[in-house]
Amino acid sequence: MAEPDTVEQYLEGYAPILMGACTTGRRLTRDELEALRAQGDRAAEAGIGLRLLVRAHLSAAQSVRGELRGPAADHLLAAVEQAVDAFAEGHERAQRLAIRQQEATRREFIDDLLHGRSDAGRLAERAERFGLLLSHAHAVAVAEGPEPYDDGYAVTRGVESSLTARFGDRRILLTTKNGRLICIAPGGQTDVLSFFAKQAHAATDGGRVAIGRAHPGVGGVVHSYEEALNALDLATRMHLEAPVLHASDLLVYPVLTRDRQAMADLVRSVLGPLQEARGGAQPLIDTLTAYFDTGCVAAEAARRLSLSVRAMTYRLERIRQLTGADPGDPVDRYTLQTAVIGARLLDWPEQAL
Repeated sequence: MAEPDTVEQYLEGYAPILMGACTTGRRLTRDELEALRAQGDRAAEAGIGLRLLVRAHLSAAQSVRGELRGPAADHLLAAVEQAVDAFAEGHERAQRLAIRQQEATRREFIDDLLHGRSDAGRLAERAERFGLLLSHAHAVAVAEGPEPYDDGYAVTRGVESSLTARFGDRRILLTTKNGRLICIAPGGQTDVLSFFAKQAHAATDGGRVAIGRAHPGVGGVVHSYEEALNALDLATRMHLEAPVLHASDLLVYPVLTRDRQAMADLVRSVLGPLQEARGGAQPLIDTLTAYFDTGCVAAEAARRLSLSVRAMTYRLERIRQLTGADPGDPVDRYTLQTAVIGARLLDWPEQAL
């Protein structure tokens, strides 16, 4: 709590203002109101709470009351109301400005952190203000839903409250970026990101969450964040249905697409002949996808595609005739499955290769 003499300095001129207004029965002048607002502004910058300051103003008004008689005393309450209101307005104005400045500082830090900008040493120093020790490994989880989210949204506040209630003051940072919810946690605290994923999935009405791997150092957050974003992009292109994706489980896909030209050549040479089929290549690619996803069980693949087993068998035979590769043969199966994955990653045949 602030010392009494500290509070008193923000009451300077207050008693004379009350006396002047009560003696003449007038309202406070514009200059008097502005002076009180300025006092409130300075008190807020000094970190003194409004409740303590209002109590001090009421106490000072009691002292003024003892010096007033008759109509002048009757006017005191109205004058105090004006004075305290102006003082509180200045105090709240300063608080709002401070909050906006803090939000701007936090947003600038988040942007620098997630894009790897700024000097590493300076970034690590700033990170400590937000509870992160960038000398340690960190992992990032990213959640996206049917609509964009920002820091002040109810969804964001709800997820943050759940994390705080569960994990207290652990070194966790929850924020938003480009409409997505982002949680940054120490690399060894997998329970934090798993809990975040559960809460975010529910809060975003079934949104999807991707969790990057833990990486050390200042650049570790950027690396993990990019892995999570890539996992979300892969989920969209590969039509993955899991609500929570782990980048560590999807490492095969970046490997397959590292040489894009080689993958495009594979897709063209293996699956290109499917374009000769009635209806184009897409129905047969969907057939292969369902067949491989079900462990090459034709009956289950047919059920997923709402086909009869006979129709499914016919499609598989048609694929063999057009491509020269048999989906039932282990060697051919690997080639076909790799090509199908490549087609989904490259969005073929919708996009020309």
